[in-house]
Amino acid sequence: MSATEGSPDSESLSVEQLASRVGMTVRTVRFYAGRGLIPPPRRAGRNGFYGSDHLARLELVRELQAHGLTLSAIEGYLERIPSDATPEEVALHRTLLAPWSPDLPEQMDRATLEVRSGRSLSDDDLDVLVAIGIAEPTPAEDVFRVAPAHLAIGIGFLDAGLPVAAARASRHIVVEHGTQLAEQLTELFRQEVWPHLKASGQPPEAITAMVERFKPLTVQALVSAYEDAVDELKRETVRRRV
Repeated sequence: MSATEGSPDSESLSVEQLASRVGMTVRTVRFYAGRGLIPPPRRAGRNGFYGSDHLARLELVRELQAHGLTLSAIEGYLERIPSDATPEEVALHRTLLAPWSPDLPEQMDRATLEVRSGRSLSDDDLDVLVAIGIAEPTPAEDVFRVAPAHLAIGIGFLDAGLPVAAARASRHIVVEHGTQLAEQLTELFRQEVWPHLKASGQPPEAITAMVERFKPLTVQALVSAYEDAVDELKRETVRRRV
């Protein structure tokens, strides 16, 4: 459950409780508060209390940090969010930033990677997995960062006997065109979809659900378009030969 979702005391947190809920130190929370990344606490006498709005904004800060943004860039991003935005509206920004792949990389040694792959892996096999971006070497010998959801794809390439040079070339093609597609779809979402959602008058929870549906639908459309293009290319090749 997200920290922004209601526990009974979510509107009366001390700074220590707030820091614990978001996995930060008290010093860090106070530093961010001093920079204006979260609004001032609600005062009751000499005590300050924090609530779901503070939780939502600090979780968004963590998401932005995970994307590699500097503190000044994070400040610029948060400045564009209205000060009276609800916690649900702030959480929607996290939804838009969240990675499309639900499977975050895991660190595995070679033996674990072989168990997860269901086969032994030669040095050439590992070179192929690295070349297509399924595994990423770490400073430790024979330890890799692997996205488990993508591992089956890599094993499929190994079973097909893909040479390392072809693996590198195919990854270059996929990354190049994937980046172009991502940029164009992101711009389409920014110009056409997002304004429509904001003007729809629906509650933030409904908009969040619509955004979440947009992601898999886009991926499915991409797969279908690629399959259609390959089939058409095959038909065109047959027509030329005939």
